[in-house]
Amino acid sequence: MTDADADRGGRLGLIVPSSNTTAEPEFRAFLPDGITVHGARMALESVTVDELDAMSDDAARAAELLGHADVDAVAYACTTGSLLHGPGFDIELEARLQEAAGVPAVATARSVVRALEALEAKRIAVATPYTTELDDRERAFLEDAGVDVASIDGRGLAANTAIGALTPDDAARQVLEGVDGDDIDAVFVSCTNYRSLAVVDDLESRLGVPVITSNGATLWDACGAAGLEDALDGPGALFDRDREPL
Repeated sequence: MTDADADRGGRLGLIVPSSNTTAEPEFRAFLPDGITVHGARMALESVTVDELDAMSDDAARAAELLGHADVDAVAYACTTGSLLHGPGFDIELEARLQEAAGVPAVATARSVVRALEALEAKRIAVATPYTTELDDRERAFLEDAGVDVASIDGRGLAANTAIGALTPDDAARQVLEGVDGDDIDAVFVSCTNYRSLAVVDDLESRLGVPVITSNGATLWDACGAAGLEDALDGPGALFDRDREPL
């Protein structure tokens, strides 16, 4: 950031599916008052392959409009939407958004990989609210990125409003019922509409391994890209790690 940027505080641009009700409040909960969050939305009601594919067409325009707000970085906050087309799609998406916004851009799927690399987590368990089809795509994406997925447990939900209605206690229960911390390096709770960031500290204390969430990884990554990491005090082991420069 420039001196002028520091005087006004930081600004994060957040691109979310139209039915997402979780990403913005979770970002806001762990940011100081001097950093503001500015949202743009892309049409999506159900977390299905077809709707996720159509939604991505709106991403560059959303990033361009956020650039008008002089944000310091843009985050595409949708996990499956940023891994939908397999290896390399997340990296290509970040480049496209950065060009459109004129500032650094991150996409949740790549943010998760960066977070796991920062934690040196090679073998993980994954909890999701998704259908089996999307769980299979997520497993393939993570394994292509060099991560051994010991298990992946989904709730079978497609309606994004149903995912947003889940509570942090639901997320904690899903993880605790399905994860053996002795066999893994970390747990990943997937989906930016799955409220789970508030239970990260408790889960880490119970399981004895780092726990990351889609919003946690995206927030950590976006603040690092924007040069705002020193102002961030998020939950869990991830926020004690530095983000490697791009």
